[in-house]
Amino acid sequence: MNAAAPGRPLGRRQAPAIELPRVRALAVFGGLAALFVVLLLRSLDLQWLENGFLQGQGAARFSRELELPAHRGRIVDRNGTALAVSTPVKSLWVFPDKVDATTDQLKRLAHVLETSQRALALRLHGADEFTYVARRLSPETAQRAMAIGIKGLNEQNEYRRYYPAGDVTAQIIGFTGDRDRGQEGIELSQQAWLGGIPGSRRVIIDRRGEAVEDVAAIRAPQAGRDLALSIDSRIQYLAFRELKAAVDRNKAKAGSIVVLDARTGEILALANLPTYNPNSRDKVARNTMRNRALTDTFEPGSVMKPFTIAAALEAHKITPDTIIHTEAGQMTIGPNTIHDAHRAGPLTVAQVIQKSSNVGAAKIALSLPAKTMWNMFTESGFGTPPQTGFPGEAGGRLRPPNTWRPIEQATMAYGHGLSVTLVQLARGYTIFADGGELKPVELLKTDGPVAGVPVISPDTARKIRHMLELVVQPGGTAPEAQVPGYRVGGKTGTARKVADGAYERKYVADFVGIAPMSNPRLIVAVMIDQPSTGDYYGGSVAGPVFSNVVGAALRMLNVPTDAPVDNVLLPAQDARAKDGGVKEQS
Repeated sequence: MNAAAPGRPLGRRQAPAIELPRVRALAVFGGLAALFVVLLLRSLDLQWLENGFLQGQGAARFSRELELPAHRGRIVDRNGTALAVSTPVKSLWVFPDKVDATTDQLKRLAHVLETSQRALALRLHGADEFTYVARRLSPETAQRAMAIGIKGLNEQNEYRRYYPAGDVTAQIIGFTGDRDRGQEGIELSQQAWLGGIPGSRRVIIDRRGEAVEDVAAIRAPQAGRDLALSIDSRIQYLAFRELKAAVDRNKAKAGSIVVLDARTGEILALANLPTYNPNSRDKVARNTMRNRALTDTFEPGSVMKPFTIAAALEAHKITPDTIIHTEAGQMTIGPNTIHDAHRAGPLTVAQVIQKSSNVGAAKIALSLPAKTMWNMFTESGFGTPPQTGFPGEAGGRLRPPNTWRPIEQATMAYGHGLSVTLVQLARGYTIFADGGELKPVELLKTDGPVAGVPVISPDTARKIRHMLELVVQPGGTAPEAQVPGYRVGGKTGTARKVADGAYERKYVADFVGIAPMSNPRLIVAVMIDQPSTGDYYGGSVAGPVFSNVVGAALRMLNVPTDAPVDNVLLPAQDARAKDGGVKEQS
């Protein structure tokens, strides 16, 4: 038996050490290192690169940044009477996946909100995230809804716009939309001034689906500013009432009226029919929202004759006493014939205005270069928007003078072949009312005197005013425009409407007048669209509206009378002159 080796213990033999090949060991440790690097990079990606996205996803499930609406500024008239105000209301909102409600609770909520259970269910379950259940409820209605106790239903404070004057000022003021931003009219054009800057707050949804406000995340809203318009509510109501009476009396399609301050160009009243109630717009036709006096154009007819006469007076081609031979009330230019409503024979220039002779106006126009007439029209504001700042205001149509044929120049002398808005007409007459200066038209209240742009001399303006005063006297075309106690003047217009490039048997009757003549304070322009009771002349359809509005408005403004109270003289019915603007050409 061999002896055991010294120093080696007796018993089981020791297993030999196992060594991995060097290449395999490097591969194992390399793989582990690569996995560690991947995990490290993913950790950095989640914590840094995708941190915003992940937090956003978490916030979308448990929090929401809500807008805090700014209190919108009031719109008031020139005397401080409110025309648009914002009243506090409530809105209800939910995170749909947090709503916990019984069938009976949903039925009661639908009843409170005056909607169907089906429509309510679609609101509650039709969205994945935040959604409104109802907007701009009265505080009382919102309180009843919250009292039902539906888990996950929340409320927030908002504002709703209210218009005290309703349909009387609708097309001036306009209205706001769901986010309380201006959609039409002054509300739209003055959004930056009225709207203010909304704030915000972040809410967190707890496990019961109820909102918990994070006070540190509140940004306070900045309220909008009040805006004073040039409108005088008293005159606005008056103008609207008289316009409505005329439209109803003549069974007309539409109508518009503009009342200007002759000294400043401020619009004291502007009304249109048909109109709408901005407080209830669910079934309102879009065309009733148009501010026709600023956006719709029409051929004005004989109300343009004073501008033609003014151009000739300024060019020293005529005087008020110059005799114009109107022939037999007809004038042929090439293949076309111009007609007067009545054959008057020789007329002075003043009588051309008084009798509204188309032939007389055409002859005077053709004595002038086309550019001279065009200059008078453009300098009086025609062919360009009046720059009131109102959305969609139109500039009308006035072609360049080098394209005018003789017949076109002749018909433009009495308002055919061009188009204007009613505001443009009223503004144009400021050159006759205020010493020959064209005033800017303003819808916002103006403080102090307003400088105009000289167009004609004060002497020419005075002569035209005298002619306009003859129009409302017996023998003129608008005796029904007279006003007890005041000297007034104006010009009638009657024009056929144009459709598809041809004249129809439908008419526009208009009248533009100034009062009082001794010291002009008001300019009133009236347009009645498509009167259908048989009478369509400007003097008898639009003239009475002018008379009623001016008489009451001057008394409201405490303007002293400048004539006896019994100054109104009406001719016999069969002796009343008719405006000559209808028979334009054949």
